[in-house]
Amino acid sequence: MRKANRLVGKTLGEIAKHIKPGVTTLQLDEIAEEFIRDNGAVPTFKNFPNPFGNPFPASICTSVNDVVVHGIPDDKTVLKDGDIISVDCGVLLDGFNGDSCYTFCVGDVAPEVKQLLKVTKEALYLGIKEAVAGKHVGDIGHAVQQHCDAYGYGIVRELTGHGIGRQMHEDPPVPNYGKRGNGVLLKAWMCIAIEPMITMGDRSIYMQPDRWTIRTRDGKPVAHFEHTLAVRRGESEILSSFEEVEQLEGNLY
Repeated sequence: MRKANRLVGKTLGEIAKHIKPGVTTLQLDEIAEEFIRDNGAVPTFKNFPNPFGNPFPASICTSVNDVVVHGIPDDKTVLKDGDIISVDCGVLLDGFNGDSCYTFCVGDVAPEVKQLLKVTKEALYLGIKEAVAGKHVGDIGHAVQQHCDAYGYGIVRELTGHGIGRQMHEDPPVPNYGKRGNGVLLKAWMCIAIEPMITMGDRSIYMQPDRWTIRTRDGKPVAHFEHTLAVRRGESEILSSFEEVEQLEGNLY
């Protein structure tokens, strides 16, 4: 699990080098797939089925501005100055899955949008602090919710984090809202992915006809950050990494 998730972090770092105005999301997908396969892994998302029987056609999800999750890379979506883009990446390496997401700024992004990214990223780490043996899934959701509610942001409820291991999505679901002490008991060495999806406006979302792309109903931006971690006693171990991305980005917000 460590190896798979470290590769996801390195892949996000490789993608970060190419995020700029004028680049298409398809170009980012091609860079990601080549990097993943060159490192001996398989992009898990490629051909991953949804409940409608539609296989996902790409190696990463590229969700721009008001797209919450599952944006499909294509040659028509060209990044513009002021955009944000969430890149969700999954790999299968030696039978184990890695999964992580980072929301990037494209060029000069409005201060209020940068704040959304900052608060969402903070909420992720606050949730991770609660992911220790003896606590509950509801403790994670409560920490995320409390932080984002303080800024008046919307918390997407229809989509959640998840268990992860030999399968990309395993039990338990890990919502980004909840009550302390509620939900599944966390045990040492459980692996879970925590992934706040936080909207600048209303939390209502809808699915596009492609049956993958999820957008905010009010068209306002959304941020999405995700880490995979191992639950332990005292402090969880973050298996994925933003280190490569943050070295390139510097202090953006």
